[in-house]
Amino acid sequence: VQLVESGGGLVQAGGSLRLSCAASGSIDRFNVMNWYRQAPGKQRELVARMSRVSITFYADSVKGRFTISRDNAKNTVYLQMNSLKPEDTAVYYCAATGGVYTYWGQGTQVTVSS
Repeated sequence: VQLVESGGGLVQAGGSLRLSCAASGSIDRFNVMNWYRQAPGKQRELVARMSRVSITFYADSVKGRFTISRDNAKNTVYLQMNSLKPEDTAVYYCAATGGVYTYWGQGTQVTVSS
């Protein structure tokens, strides 16, 4: 299983970015698709997740600003990030959970300048 993230970059506070996570094969085989992030010196944290039946969960810190979505035809999961804040700066990782296994992408850097 390969997961490839893209869409990160440098953006000013208040701006938007859309991250993509392209999977090698159908994402329907996974119970949950997740977005995590890890800021320098901090633990990796869950940002958002979507189940196979499209039930979503968001961390309180991003609720109302970030939206997770999926396109099964493209085997891709997205994270739309609006109203970005400097504290959103981190490496963002896509993770796919199926059974007892979780597969990770390599991460994409998001930097929000003040």
